[in-house]
Amino acid sequence: MSKHPYQLTPEQASRFAHLALRCIQREFPCNPGHVIADAADLRRPRELHPAFYGCFDWHSAVHGHWLLVHVLRRFPDLPEAAAIRAALADNLTEANLRIEADYFAAAGHRGFERAYGWAWLLKLAEELATWDDPDGRRWSAGLAALADVIVARYQEFLPKQVYPIRTGVHPNTAFGLAFAFDYARAVGHAALRDLIVRRSLDYYAADRACPAAWEPGGNDFFSPCLMEADLMRRILPQEEFAAWLEDFLPELRTGKPASLLHPAIVTDRSDGQLVHLDGLNLSRAWCMWNIAAALPPADPRREILAAAAGRHADAGLTGVASGDYMGEHWLATFAVYMLECAGAYS
Repeated sequence: MSKHPYQLTPEQASRFAHLALRCIQREFPCNPGHVIADAADLRRPRELHPAFYGCFDWHSAVHGHWLLVHVLRRFPDLPEAAAIRAALADNLTEANLRIEADYFAAAGHRGFERAYGWAWLLKLAEELATWDDPDGRRWSAGLAALADVIVARYQEFLPKQVYPIRTGVHPNTAFGLAFAFDYARAVGHAALRDLIVRRSLDYYAADRACPAAWEPGGNDFFSPCLMEADLMRRILPQEEFAAWLEDFLPELRTGKPASLLHPAIVTDRSDGQLVHLDGLNLSRAWCMWNIAAALPPADPRREILAAAAGRHADAGLTGVASGDYMGEHWLATFAVYMLECAGAYS
């Protein structure tokens, strides 16, 4: 099977880096998600989060940094390389990252950004930990304390979480487990990896007939069904996963349901909730390519998923640079990750 055209190029990387550079040091507007315990907590975003104060909210700032590190690793000679390094050096100082780590210890902050922000923080930590670069090693060392805090939060919370959260937005459990699993595998954190495997099986191994025809929800940026399958393809051996997927999405091999396999419609990219659907199209695409790649080569569901992924990629990419900050502060990250997942599929 030949490669498809959906692969991250230097030209795309430059465009996406430009969007991230415009927002990782833009403090306002801001949606802080900050619990105010007393008057002393009434502080501006840059004081609360000196590393991750931009991009409208903490999690978007974190994954905006991931985007910049990732494209710099992939394309070291980007025209934006110097600007990327300068911005990362300003934000990812040891002092700034210590304040970020300490934030999670304060009363009322233990559940801050669970699990979406946690997952992206570990994705950033994974990217830096596996990068052979002097700046990258310095930033990785500075980020280590915060990554350790997030790992501890996972280890503390997952044994207490009896039921998974099956939503199309930030608290989605499967997404939080998937990126944490990637981190644990990349850095050799066996305890976190084994915990995620156990909880993934507890939550999802017996799932059957996911109600995919109910998707999408009106403000989804994740597909609950596909995100769960994207996690389980990490956890199960190939043949077991193929059988699990047959029970989980039984209509898939017949090209159904249409509501899952065709892109969502975005009607207003200035609306912070409706523009989530651009992200849904991008994240569906990355899930579909990942799931397809995990199936046996002759499995007919591979072609069905790959074709649907292309449709979603086309739709999602049109909204990344809409001119409105409600989408531009975060969609480029989804586009970069989607294209990398697409490029890995063959």
